[in-house]
Amino acid sequence: MRRDEVDWVEGMNDAVGYIEENLDGEIDYRCAAMCVGSSVYHFQRVFSYMTGISLSEYIRRRRLTLAAFDLQSSRMKVVDVSVKYGYDSPTAFSRAFQAFHSMTPSEARGTSKLFTAYPPITFQISIKGVTAMTYRIEQREKLRIVGLKLTTTQEGGKNLSELPAFWEECRRLGQLSKIVGLINREPFGLLGVCVEPPDGGPEFDYFIAAATDMPAPEGMSEYIIPASQYAIFECTGPMPDAIQDLSRRTYNEWLPSSGYVYGGGVDIEVYSDGDMSSKDYKSEIWVPVTKK
Repeated sequence: MRRDEVDWVEGMNDAVGYIEENLDGEIDYRCAAMCVGSSVYHFQRVFSYMTGISLSEYIRRRRLTLAAFDLQSSRMKVVDVSVKYGYDSPTAFSRAFQAFHSMTPSEARGTSKLFTAYPPITFQISIKGVTAMTYRIEQREKLRIVGLKLTTTQEGGKNLSELPAFWEECRRLGQLSKIVGLINREPFGLLGVCVEPPDGGPEFDYFIAAATDMPAPEGMSEYIIPASQYAIFECTGPMPDAIQDLSRRTYNEWLPSSGYVYGGGVDIEVYSDGDMSSKDYKSEIWVPVTKK
C-alpha cells in the first residue's frame, strides 16, 4: 500500500474529526480542507464523490442526529437545541427535525421513539482497481472556449441539481446544436468545463462550450483555459452514469495512488457525437494534475 494513499485517507478522517468536534459550533470549511491539503472547492468536490452526498448535507444529517440524542437524554429546551446546532429559529429547526425524524422535537421527548440516526463517516483503504482505467498524461496549451455559462455552488449540493437542469434547458432551447457548430479546434466535442474559483470557495463557473477561434455569438461567453497538465481518462458507456462513475473512481482510486496531485484550475468533460444512451458511447474526463 502506497504511503500517499495512507496519508490521503488519514487526512480525510482528520477532516471528519474536525467536523465532529465542531458540530455544535462553527465549522470552517477551510480548516477541514487543510487536513487534506486542498482548497475548499476541491475538498467539497472529493467529499461528494466519495460519499454520494454534499458536505453540507452530511453536516446537516449529523447535527439532526445529535439533536435527537440531546432531546432524548436531557431537559434542554427546543430553542436551545436549535441554537446549539446552528439553526436561525426554532421554527426552521422543527421543520428540519420533523422532515428527518418524522416527528416534532417535542415528540422526541418520549420513550420508544423510532429515530433516524446518521453515524459519522470513516474513510478506509479498500481493495480497488478491479476494472481497468484507461488514461494518458498530456501537457495542453491554453485553450479558448465559447459557450453558455452557469455560476453555481457546492453549498447544499445545489450544483448536483442545477447542472443537469442547465444541460436540459440548453438542449430544450436548441443551444447545444449552436455550440456544436462553433467547434473548430481540439478537443473536437461538446465540452463541460468546471472552473475552480480563485479563492478556492464553493461557488464556481460551469460552461457548456466549444473549443473555437470563432467570435462568441450574442448571449454566449468566452473563456481562456490556461495551459495545464492533464490526466485524460477515456470513458465508455451511457450518460450520465458512466461519466459519473468514472469521475468517482478518478478521485477515489486513481488520484490517491498515482503519484500525482490535483492541480487545480479547470476540469473538462469532452462529449463526442453519437447516442449518449448507448453502451458504446465515448467521452473523456480531463483532470488537471501535477507530479508530487
